[in-house]
Amino acid sequence: MTDAPDPSDEHLVSLSKDGSLDAFNSLVERYQGAVFNLCLRLVGDPASAEDAAQEAFLSAYRSISRFAGGNFRSWLFRIAANQSKDELRRRQRRGPQESIHAADDETGGIDVADPGETTEEYIERLALGEGIAQALMEISFDQRQAVILSDVHGYHYEEIAEITGASIGTVKSRIHRGRERLRTLFSQHPELFGMRQRLED
Repeated sequence: MTDAPDPSDEHLVSLSKDGSLDAFNSLVERYQGAVFNLCLRLVGDPASAEDAAQEAFLSAYRSISRFAGGNFRSWLFRIAANQSKDELRRRQRRGPQESIHAADDETGGIDVADPGETTEEYIERLALGEGIAQALMEISFDQRQAVILSDVHGYHYEEIAEITGASIGTVKSRIHRGRERLRTLFSQHPELFGMRQRLED
């Protein structure tokens, strides 16, 4: 007996619109790692990212009845990005945070060493992720958002334009300028050459 396939986003959204909290919780479980990862890269602080992600899901739940269809993940990412921007404003009012942490995947989990890695390779990978996270926080929010959606989450220009509410031309400009700024930042840190080479490919 084969396992039943997971319900589609469209089916879960439809059930959520009909008032099913279980269906919406299934969407939360499906995307909580990805949403936290996006928020973490946008705000650079785990506690702030957790707050932004939580607010994003609460906002999505309150407005699910107005979701007109299309890609639910993109719609959710747009809400998460807006919540991240709001969280940055709140954080600026509260004062600077002490640290910036990198996110390595869409699980939002703790980074652990690969069984094939040496201790030196593991430490180097952690340092690289930390350096990339810090560099991303050095560019503007709009550029950071566009670069992350493109280079980390793999969205196309049209999808990024839908998520950000910007024109395709603006999206292209933000990605270009963001990458140029990152290249400059990485050139100041030779240990980040591997990431810089990816940006230049």
